[in-house]
Amino acid sequence: MNNATLPLRAASLTLPREGIKYFAGSVLKSKIFQLKQRSDSSRYLHILAFISHQFYRLQDNLVDILLTVVKTFQNACQKQSKEQHYERRKVQADNVEKFISSVDGNLGLIKSIKDVTESSFSDAKKVLNIKELLARKDNHLEVEEAKVLLEDSFSSVDHEKIMESRAKRLQNRASQIIKILNFSSEKGATALLKAIQCYKEKNGRVDDNFPKGFLSEEQLVAINKSGEFSRPLYKVFLFCEIANSLKSGMLNLVSSYKYQPLDKYLINKDRWIKNRSDLLRKANMQSFESPKKVLSVLHKTLSTSYKHTNKEISSKKNPYFKKLEKGFIITTPAKDEEDHEPLQGYFPETQFIPLTEILYTVNESCNFMEEIGHWQQRRTRTTSKKSIFASIVGLGCGIGTRKMAQISTSVSENEIEHAVNWYLSLDNLRSANDRIVRFMDTMELPNLYRKNKDKLHTASDGQKFTVRADSLNANYSFKYGGKEQVSTAYSFIDERNLLWYSLVFSAADRESAYVLDGLMHNDVVKSDIHSTDTHGYSEAIFGIAYILGFSYAPRIKNLKRQTLYTFRRIEKDPKWSVQASKYVDENLICKYWDDLLRLVCTIKLKETTASDIFRRLNSYSKQHELYKTIKAFGQIIKSDFILKYLDDLELRQAIEKQLNKVELANKFTRAVAIGSPREYKQGSKEEQEVTESCNRLIKNAIICWNYMFLEKRLKKLPEGNQKETLMTAIKNHSPISWAHINLLGEYDFSENKMKDSQGILSTKKVIF
Repeated sequence: MNNATLPLRAASLTLPREGIKYFAGSVLKSKIFQLKQRSDSSRYLHILAFISHQFYRLQDNLVDILLTVVKTFQNACQKQSKEQHYERRKVQADNVEKFISSVDGNLGLIKSIKDVTESSFSDAKKVLNIKELLARKDNHLEVEEAKVLLEDSFSSVDHEKIMESRAKRLQNRASQIIKILNFSSEKGATALLKAIQCYKEKNGRVDDNFPKGFLSEEQLVAINKSGEFSRPLYKVFLFCEIANSLKSGMLNLVSSYKYQPLDKYLINKDRWIKNRSDLLRKANMQSFESPKKVLSVLHKTLSTSYKHTNKEISSKKNPYFKKLEKGFIITTPAKDEEDHEPLQGYFPETQFIPLTEILYTVNESCNFMEEIGHWQQRRTRTTSKKSIFASIVGLGCGIGTRKMAQISTSVSENEIEHAVNWYLSLDNLRSANDRIVRFMDTMELPNLYRKNKDKLHTASDGQKFTVRADSLNANYSFKYGGKEQVSTAYSFIDERNLLWYSLVFSAADRESAYVLDGLMHNDVVKSDIHSTDTHGYSEAIFGIAYILGFSYAPRIKNLKRQTLYTFRRIEKDPKWSVQASKYVDENLICKYWDDLLRLVCTIKLKETTASDIFRRLNSYSKQHELYKTIKAFGQIIKSDFILKYLDDLELRQAIEKQLNKVELANKFTRAVAIGSPREYKQGSKEEQEVTESCNRLIKNAIICWNYMFLEKRLKKLPEGNQKETLMTAIKNHSPISWAHINLLGEYDFSENKMKDSQGILSTKKVIF
């Protein structure tokens, strides 16, 4: 069987992507003898899925590398071009000075000649003196030379020549990748696909007969500028166009998780046309079926917001708004709170609670261990509770499973490795976290933190971790990691301090693409209003979140620079302090509304994650019609939010308060990860997310234990001042508290441990 056909054979089994990943994961976790024990049909199914999974990942990784290589090449060329430009500016200044000096010299010569002609000398003497003046220096030639130098220094930098000089380096890194990748194209990229096929067939040996239909007129001129066909420059243009087309969606991969056509991630087009009404009803999106009705409602809402916000400003009822010559300033004072007794004093002070006790107590209360079953559901063999606990602590606290086994008693390294391999899957850990969160959701005490009983405010934020291992789920960021690769751990928290979702992605990815993933993980925590900082904000997210039924309320940096939009039919008052500068593109929204609904319905029905769709969508050109439609719709929602944000002090304070909670949760993350608080030892995305989920499980267990402990104290107190004081302390302080938890382990100072186990004392002293 040809290896190249194996992924296609697996695809012919009509396995969905999640199915391929499941069977491939089983192979990765199994040993050879375990695979041999399977029936032939089962074994071949697993192997086909495994090969397909690896092939898809390889293709995706190669594209990631190609895009990085091309971007690095373009940045290097741009940098060199700028350096040459700045160098020419210095030369220009010198040559201008030389030219002026030459002109001054010639003016002096002319003046001297004039003096001679006006003198009383005879004509013969005048001619002789003029000849002597001209013979001293060829000033005319000096001016000509200065003129040539000046003109040359003002000529533009030859960018194509720079690219051609650096082409070899790009070719060495990109050529083999292009030959391996299996591309498919949209209609607009057929010429490029022909060039790629020709490049593969000729093994990269480019000549003047290669297809040129993908080149622009300027590029066609550039490759023949010297009179001969430039092979290096043709390859540069080809590689750059491949990268641009992959990012724009005009070029895709046949076998891939990340770089398929956008339609592959959405509900099938035929299925959508046939079952549109049923799908919208299932997604509870019937109210969005007609774009004109939706825009009519938003027209009224936006019109009211403009009038009300500006009226409050003009009537001096908004003292926190200050109009500037260009833009405005809005301030948000901290909410006044009375000085209450800290909550930490109500937790145990005479003893530190072991982390093992925390996990045991919480598990006995909600049985989260029930969610941590064997990877293969048909397996009946179970592992011990202590090995699961040890594995969670080893990963979640950044200690490492091997070290955890060596410093622990009553559990072996093999037991921990078996538990990590077969039990601590990402799905299991997320389900275990959900079990703890669901248990806290039933408590009364967490509801003290809710501002509104009918609405739940949530927030999310990321923090950076350096990655010790080689990783494609990380990126170099000097700001956060110096010379180290960096990943982002992105966490979600609600106003009751429940940590209900988390994920890990490369620091190069925009956080906004992952916001909707957490919001759609809503089996337990159902958010009504969600806040992020600027990194989690985009106009597209505003639009999608609105249709999904969430109020998106980010804290946007430099708010005065944001563009506000309005409908053409809304009357504008020139005296308004807050004015719209652009109009909503209603025609575009109506034209592509059906495609927008299909995308949102796919997310709402959880057929594809929002991050998978937005990862592909964000790589598309800004001229892509669906991308423009989503942004155009989001601009309406963004404008309305900004107007309400400027007018509503309580909203601004609530956003600040919720984002402070997620910042505290990030600090909590580092406190729990005592072994490596600022780094991941794992390289793959799944391993990093397993580690993050273990960390989150420990944090949720501590928060849950704190709630249960405080509830116990409240029940013991009689009605009166003491109980009211404790209730007030709880309400005004966070249950995210860990000073009373022993996260450092225990030390054994028994005689058995206080000895020289390595025989160092028995060796003779060595003199250096």
